Amino acid sequence: MYQCILIATDGSELSEKAVESGLELARLTGASVVALKVVPRYPRSYFEGGAAVDPTEVKRVEAQWGDAALGLVNGIKQRGKAAGITVKSAVVKSDLIAEAVLAAARKHECDLIVMASHGRKGLKRLLLGSETQHVLTHSHIPVLVLR
Repeated sequence: MYQCILIATDGSELSEKAVESGLELARLTGASVVALKVVPRYPRSYFEGGAAVDPTEVKRVEAQWGDAALGLVNGIKQRGKAAGITVKSAVVKSDLIAEAVLAAARKHECDLIVMASHGRKGLKRLLLGSETQHVLTHSHIPVLVLR
């Protein structure tokens, strides 16, 4: 059925449900998995007169976020290994989270994307947008969304 499943995670409790379900689906179908964490870049002020951000601090914070992301996907890799599933770890730095998920699915030739719905509604959804909704509307492969 599925050969390669991309599991996108942000480390949240809801995302953990998607990881569990994605790994179980991979085990049942014999698929390999790509565990993906997209790390946004450190926000910088673009407004004139805004506080200058120390480049050393930016590098330190971005490295810390990258290390945490690598730890997260490597943890998924270990869980997969214990269940007999081949899992690749992938960490991508991008402010365009949904686009990074879609690009990773293409790059790794995945035939399913598994991710969580963050369940934002009303004004928050309008203001923040929905990465899951963007993936759903732009993906050319099936997307399994877990709540």
